[in-house]
Amino acid sequence: MKRHLLNSPQSDESSIHSLLAEMILDEALLNFRKEKIEQEIDRALCEKNKDDFLRLCKELNELHRQYGYTM
Repeated sequence: MKRHLLNSPQSDESSIHSLLAEMILDEALLNFRKEKIEQEIDRALCEKNKDDFLRLCKELNELHRQYGYTM
């Protein structure tokens, strides 16, 4: 009788590792995006650029809302 490799414990472990790697990558990308937006907000403040500041704050708020962060 053939054994289905997709249902094997090794396959389950591999799936868990893949999911964990994806979650870590997603978190790293999110942190990178947040840091870049925050840097741009700081630049906009230094340059007294209200339009950029408001746009970037809106973008950061949307990012927080999208990923369930509370402010």
